[in-house]
Amino acid sequence: MDLVAHEELRRLKYRYLRTLDLKQWDEFAQTLAPDATAHYGDRLRFTGRDEIVGYLRRNVGPGIITVHHCHHPELEVDGDRATGRWALDDTVIITEGRTVLRGAAFYQDRYTRQDGHWQIQHTGYERTYEAMFSLQDVPSFQLTANRWA
Repeated sequence: MDLVAHEELRRLKYRYLRTLDLKQWDEFAQTLAPDATAHYGDRLRFTGRDEIVGYLRRNVGPGIITVHHCHHPELEVDGDRATGRWALDDTVIITEGRTVLRGAAFYQDRYTRQDGHWQIQHTGYERTYEAMFSLQDVPSFQLTANRWA
């Protein structure tokens, strides 16, 4: 077992999630191979780092707060290629629409290592559940901190 590669892959996935949630698009892009693909559920499919980052940059702006937590990694390393399965819990707050989305899924990733650095070649998930509710139904809800407000 290549424990160094396992740790590098964990750090890569965590960086992918952190930079997504903080909207740090340039650093987020560095986690992806140039020809990366992404399938987020049945509705969102992308080919190429620029397409993935472009979509997220346009659609996950200041009015969308996201929190993604991945855990329980199952990683397999074979030389400069690897696969990973991750349990995902996520929350999305759509501030202008006063809506919250909660969900869970299992990510299926493929990774490649070039010049000693791992990048995500493919990422995607299939939801185990997704639920939405209106904050109008929760009159006491107040967003008391918002980095982007």
